[in-house]
Formats: sequence, structure tokens, C-alpha cells
Amino acid sequence: MPEAAIRRVAARRIEARVAGLFRTEANGFETVSIESLNLGFEGISGDRHGGSTRRTGGREPWYPRGTEIRNERQVSILCPDELAGVADAMRLPEIRPEWIGGNLLLTGVPDLSWLPARTLMMFENGASLKVEGDNAPCRQSGRAIAARFPGRDDIETGFVKAARRRRGLVAWVEKPGALRLGERVEIRLPEQWIYEG
Repeated sequence: MPEAAIRRVAARRIEARVAGLFRTEANGFETVSIESLNLGFEGISGDRHGGSTRRTGGREPWYPRGTEIRNERQVSILCPDELAGVADAMRLPEIRPEWIGGNLLLTGVPDLSWLPARTLMMFENGASLKVEGDNAPCRQSGRAIAARFPGRDDIETGFVKAARRRRGLVAWVEKPGALRLGERVEIRLPEQWIYEG
């Protein structure tokens, strides 16, 4: 393959802080704010998105719905800037992480949703997450937001469009441990080879 068909981006590190921690209660979609979050290899124990495996849905049309696959979506990661941008685009006063099932809110990372797959998030207290990729917005999140703003029939589907590439990331637990509010996170972006062939 000619060298011009591949573009290389060097590895680098950035720092973030944990600004919010959340988990689901029972089988609900929305999350509640908590002070610390215990991560195991199965993700967040008892959380709706926890488990070593998961069942496929509309995000994996290449498998029959309900096929069991590895769970690479154990943790939903968001940032305040992107949430504010989506709220502004939708003419809403706010969108809270809890409403859309977020587990982790990070500050200090502009354009969080654009971090590449394989990015490693190393937390001050020892846990680490491996980014699988961006979290495509869904109508379920739109419905949860719409429930807070009666009379706005445009929100459920409008969220999908407004939050595209601003919905945050999904990740899986690489090293178990406890996350705490305010702790430092070292984000290690991998060297990337952008295939343009």
C-alpha cells in the first residue's frame, strides 16, 4: 500500500477530572448520582449496562437481534461541554447525565466524543477503562429528556440529530477499582493510523 494512503497521528496524553458518577437503580435506564463507583471486570455491578456479555440490538444489524456478544459498552462517559452544546442546539436549558443513562462525567476534555477507540483512561485510584468508541444517540435518551419538557414533541427524535458525535463514549473495564468524585484521570490516546485507502 502506498505510504500516502495512511496518515499517522502520534500518541499523546491529556488530563481530566471526574465531575460526576452515576449508576442505574434496578432495571431502569436513567441513572442516579453517587459518591463513588466500583468497577469490576463485568463493569458496574447491578447497573443496566453491566455484565461480561450483552445481547445485540439495533446497533448491530449484522447479527440477529438478541445474539450474545462481548459487552464493550459497560460504562457510558459524558462531558459537560458536549451536553451543554446539545441542549443549546435543542433550545433546552440543560441536559443532565442522569437523564440519558450516563455513568461518568469528565471535565477537561474538549470534544470528548471524538477520542479514538483504544484510548486508555487511567484513574488516580488505580482503575482503568478502555474506550470502545463513540456512543451513538438513541430515541430512548430522547424520550427521557422529553419527559422533562412537556409539549415539546420534537425532542425524542431531535436528540438523535443534535447529539450526533456529541453523545459521549462507551468503554469497558480494563482494570477494576473504585472511582471517586474529583479524582484525576490520565487519558492516553494511542498512536493512530488513519486508513484512507
